[in-house]
Amino acid sequence: MLPRENEEDEQPEGAGRPMRLQAFIARSGAASRRAGEALILAGRVKVNGTTVTEMGSKVGPGDVVSLDGRELAIEAKKRYLVLNKPRGYVSSMSDPEGRPLAVGLIKPYVEERVYNIGRLDQWSQGLLLFTNDGDFAAAVGHPSNGTEKEYELRSSVDIPKSLLDEFVAGLVAEGQRYQAVKARLLDPRSARIVLVEGRNREIRRVFASRGVQVESLVRVRIGPVLIGGLAEGAFRELSAEERQLLSGGRTT
Repeated sequence: MLPRENEEDEQPEGAGRPMRLQAFIARSGAASRRAGEALILAGRVKVNGTTVTEMGSKVGPGDVVSLDGRELAIEAKKRYLVLNKPRGYVSSMSDPEGRPLAVGLIKPYVEERVYNIGRLDQWSQGLLLFTNDGDFAAAVGHPSNGTEKEYELRSSVDIPKSLLDEFVAGLVAEGQRYQAVKARLLDPRSARIVLVEGRNREIRRVFASRGVQVESLVRVRIGPVLIGGLAEGAFRELSAEERQLLSGGRTT
């Protein structure tokens, strides 16, 4: 394993060149770069049989990298998928409680190991992206990229327009400040919300803080990717145009 180097001394990562350990993990399809960093810090990654926990460590072509005892290899084929996740499925690569995994709807049909970009909570449904391309995952998943996520929700009670106005202006719920890009009523009990950052259970927390319980929540758009006619539980490949727009952070 090659030693850690200063940023200004590093050469571009690519075939035959040393690369950061978290980048290797991402290119193997085991996890995104961010999740790979967490795996390293947790002591779950070994290089040539030695546990590595230092961020910035690099590996070369002759190094053997393993995660939880399973050897990793860089995937030759990159996959870019979008799933219409049903309610009840967890956005995780494993679950100690044994709940059904969203990735389990893809695994039987995709040879490569793919992982989800971002999350949807267990009881929300709609669009969820999967890939084994760490660079793509990092570009799409980082809030600074500005990728919009659009949600359609339904409540058991009428939704005050003042709540939507507050959400767009920025409000505090459970000690956190949240802000939507857009919010509009579809009818008295349903609305569409557009977020960029999209924190964990953000919409549910915001609405609950104002006494409005969200009954159903569906993510209908991620950047240029629309739910369209994609059936619940089904997935498809992203088009080249969708990938390019997502990487650039532009939306329709």
